[in-house]
Formats: sequence, structure tokens, C-alpha cells
Amino acid sequence: MSAPAASIATDVAVGIGANLGDAATQVRAAFDALAALPGTVACTPSPLYRTPAWGRTDQPDFVNAVARLRTTASPSGLLDALLRIEARCGRLRAADGRDRWGPRTLDLDLLLYARRTIALPDLQVPHPRLHLRAFALQPLLDVWPDAEIPGVGRAVDALRALGEAPLRRVDGETG
Repeated sequence: MSAPAASIATDVAVGIGANLGDAATQVRAAFDALAALPGTVACTPSPLYRTPAWGRTDQPDFVNAVARLRTTASPSGLLDALLRIEARCGRLRAADGRDRWGPRTLDLDLLLYARRTIALPDLQVPHPRLHLRAFALQPLLDVWPDAEIPGVGRAVDALRALGEAPLRRVDGETG
């Protein structure tokens, strides 16, 4: 009997954001949690960026980053793992989605899963608004300079189309 075929690791990008408590520390802890996920063979963290809230502006600024992972996890399996990490970090999600774009201890979004397009009721990849969010595109490009957004094109071109973005690099800052 032959051994089962080894799973092939896939490049994925996970967006990370937080704006409650010590947000920078939460984001850095998320890098560690992502690196420790079963099936993850590499985790490359981006620099952290402080950005104004998007969607709902009556809240503290966010600290945002991206982790590029090489993982054998399926898209749905990875999403489940991301939701478990958020919950461990105190993230509560309203069942009706009324807290969308609101303040949070941690937000993890599956931005890209290789060059795949995924349309499931609970998972859209690429992230539907990735190409509109400099706070996700800049750290994505820091760890994946040649990233392609299926249906959109090169991430660098999407960022360029947004023009000047209010991003400020976080260097050793907390909170």
C-alpha cells in the first residue's frame, strides 16, 4: 500500500485588523496564531499600518497588516480557523451582521487563496472590497509584490488607482 499523497501548500493572504485595546499587540499575536495553524508551512508578516476607520468612521483608527501564508488548509477550513482565532481574541460577531465595520479586537479576512475565485454563502475570495482598500493592498504588496486579484488584475495597479492613501506605518508603536 502506498502512502497518501502529500497536500500541496497554497499561497494565501490574510488581512488582519484591530482597533480595540492594544491593537498593535493583537495584530502581532495574530501573526503567531496564523503561523501555528495546522498545515501552515510558512507565514510572512507585513509591516503594521495605522489607518482611519473605513465604512463606519465614528471609532478609533485601525492597525492593519497582512500575513502571507503557505498552507495546506482548504479555503473553508482556513476560514473556520480564522474565526476561531478571532473568537479566542475576544471578537464577538452579531448574527445579523449589524456590527459589520464596527470596532473590534481582531478581524481576520481571507483576501486571496492563490489565484482562485471562491463564491460560497459564507466565503468570497478574493475579498470583495480588496481592490478598494489601501489598508489591505499596501501590506499585501509588502509580502506579495506580484499579487494578482482575480477579476481585477495586479494588486499594485489597484493600489495605484486609489491615489494617495492615509496609511501610517507603525514602528514599535502599541495601541
